[in-house]
Amino acid sequence: MLLKLDIQFFAGEKTEKATPKKRLDERKKGRVAKSQDVNTALLLLGCFIALFVFGSYMLQYMTGFFEKSFTEYIHWDLTEKNVQLMFNSASLDAGMMLAPIMIIAIITGMAANLVQVRFLFSTEPLKFDLKKIDPIQGAKRIFSIRALVEFLKSMLKIVFVGIVTFYVIWIFKDDMLMTAFLDAKGALGFFATVTAIMGFAAIILLVFLALFDYWYQKFDFEKNIRMSKQDIKDEYKNVEGDPLIKSKIKEKQRQMATRRMMSEVPNADVIITNPTHYAVAIKYDESKANAPYILAKGTDQIAQKIKEIAKNHDVIMVENRPLARGLHDAVEIGEIIPEAYFQAVAEVLAYVYRMEKKA
Repeated sequence: MLLKLDIQFFAGEKTEKATPKKRLDERKKGRVAKSQDVNTALLLLGCFIALFVFGSYMLQYMTGFFEKSFTEYIHWDLTEKNVQLMFNSASLDAGMMLAPIMIIAIITGMAANLVQVRFLFSTEPLKFDLKKIDPIQGAKRIFSIRALVEFLKSMLKIVFVGIVTFYVIWIFKDDMLMTAFLDAKGALGFFATVTAIMGFAAIILLVFLALFDYWYQKFDFEKNIRMSKQDIKDEYKNVEGDPLIKSKIKEKQRQMATRRMMSEVPNADVIITNPTHYAVAIKYDESKANAPYILAKGTDQIAQKIKEIAKNHDVIMVENRPLARGLHDAVEIGEIIPEAYFQAVAEVLAYVYRMEKKA
């Protein structure tokens, strides 16, 4: 009894890799190995690159907006129409100024998802599920190992990014003190350079952390979709069907085919036998085929049944061991005999026709 329980326990332990069907089912539900840190890191990288490429373009729109505000809008009366015009103009300028960053952010976000999970569209996560609002399940998620790992990852990112930014500031601390002797344009350029260096250093660090997080997410996903040996057996039964049921169906099909074959034996011209192990029923009908063909064949018990039916219906039986065995192995039911057997079968049929003529 204890041995049986142990076997059942180990059979239910999830130690096997997920099957392709299991992976496909999980993917249809929207469950894939994905790291949000990869999206964040690539998004920040794309936005910083956009700032460098389109910085002058954005500065042009920004300075144009300020010039218009202090030279044109300042003289307008605060009427409803003027306020609406100023709001529309400011919105258009802001949209044109931010358009390059927004477009690159969208493209980068889509690319980050495609790199990780390829194209995936699933409505399964949007379906209403009472388990999602279950307070017990929610508490389990909050105090789970995964939640602890996510908290540690967040703290790790904050600490590392803080160290990197502090290190960059520490390197340029002397230059920062000297900005007091620079004009506004020089000071602004200096702080823009330092900010860019801090940003790229933090992004490079986040990319490395994102790669580590992606590896962890993939490892955790593979662990969560593992299957037990019993799960694999059940899946095989669902896909292929129960082996016991399939064997019964095949047996039923064999029995039906045998019955159909036996019903054709009385129409045979001759039964060629081994005489004990093989029996082959042959028919020659010019309207159906241009050569003799096999109506039925079988060995052992089936051969005895063929001979029994042939005897009951007065079908002539001829003993020819090589011919019976050769036809049984070379020809399927319903097929005409090969040319190599024409001579031997013709002699047998001629003998049968002579016997019938005498009768």
